[in-house]
Amino acid sequence: MQVKVQSIQFSADQKLLNFVSQKVNKLNLFFGNILVSKVFLKVIRANSNNNKLVEIKINIPGKELFARKKSKSFEEATDEAVNALRRQINKHKGKNSIKN
Repeated sequence: MQVKVQSIQFSADQKLLNFVSQKVNKLNLFFGNILVSKVFLKVIRANSNNNKLVEIKINIPGKELFARKKSKSFEEATDEAVNALRRQINKHKGKNSIKN
């Protein structure tokens, strides 16, 4: 799977980019047919506490899944967004197994 990470209005260090890519790639364990993943990292209101926003969009055949999480760190927000996508993937797989 191809993971595209974009940091908006700041420059993310390589350690953060590697962390995000590694977490998103783990979604392949739950659904092996993910085509593309796009991750957007944003800092909103730099003076507030929970100001790190992570948005992840994944394309699977016939559907696009999306999760947006806000937290005090990008790592925590990434974990929460990946967990939300994992739940969406399991729900999607459950619906497709009923159709077949």
